[in-house]
Amino acid sequence: MTRTIVASATREIVIGFDQPFCVIGERINPTGRKKLAAEMIEGNFDTVIKDALEQVAAGATMLDVNAGVTSVNPNETEPGLLVQTLEIVQGLVDVPLSIDSSVTAAIEAALKVAKGRPLVNSVTGEEEKLEAILPLVKKYDVPVVAISNDETGISMDPDVRFAVAKKIVERAMDHGIKPEDIVVDPLVMPIGALGDAGRQVFALLHRLRNELKVNTTCGLSNISFGLPHRHGINAGFIPMVIGAGMTSAIMNPCRPQEMEAVRAANVLNGTDANCTNWIMTYRDYKPAEGGAAAAATAAPAAGGGRRGGRAARAGAGAARE
Repeated sequence: MTRTIVASATREIVIGFDQPFCVIGERINPTGRKKLAAEMIEGNFDTVIKDALEQVAAGATMLDVNAGVTSVNPNETEPGLLVQTLEIVQGLVDVPLSIDSSVTAAIEAALKVAKGRPLVNSVTGEEEKLEAILPLVKKYDVPVVAISNDETGISMDPDVRFAVAKKIVERAMDHGIKPEDIVVDPLVMPIGALGDAGRQVFALLHRLRNELKVNTTCGLSNISFGLPHRHGINAGFIPMVIGAGMTSAIMNPCRPQEMEAVRAANVLNGTDANCTNWIMTYRDYKPAEGGAAAAATAAPAAGGGRRGGRAARAGAGAARE
């Protein structure tokens, strides 16, 4: 059974088909969040601190950390800011982190100070990226997110996206990186623009699990981009992708409806043994007045647990909410 191990200084998490779904908190990302970007540029990390603590309290298994505040001279500005942000976050929480950047120098700078075994987010099938990122993944012995696009862009043909993923896995193996350290992002497209986006990703996930035998992730909210009541779509999508074989997602854990779907899927998928996490989280649950669903009044159990950079790369542009 494929198991991807990530860790903080004090806590290890396993991403796998026989494990609870891994929720990677997306909020520490200034893309699409002008106020957060301005704060980070000024050296103000109040919102970063707030988002880190709130996401873990809501049940995030991991946190994604991105410091892409500007497209102007990112090779100069991003490495130092990403390191500063990463050090602040890992000093606050004990969950593993995902180092999220499209700037190779920033990834390497962050890997030098990261504690434990972070996830690198990400590498694509582009030759330049493969040659820049894979040696770092091998050097620091960390897992990496592999995004299924290359120099030709994002194909609308799921077979092409599978071929790109396979290429990345094979190239990683050439560098001595094991397949269990590759977490493939099959690229979730907006269902409002591409009617078969759901069926595409379900088919891809089956192949990635059964043929490549790799763990997977995605920018979850990409599926609902441009539609009203996005959380309803997201909450419906979660158990379907989990059933198809997805093992993690970058998402907002502070949305009770979506986290409820994750926890329910864990129960039904058999990865919440004896329904323990569900019971601990919802034993004091009371519906809102009028019968509408309400958030659980109990604090989520520990461990119940953007995609700005990724959404930009994927062209989906999932907006911050």
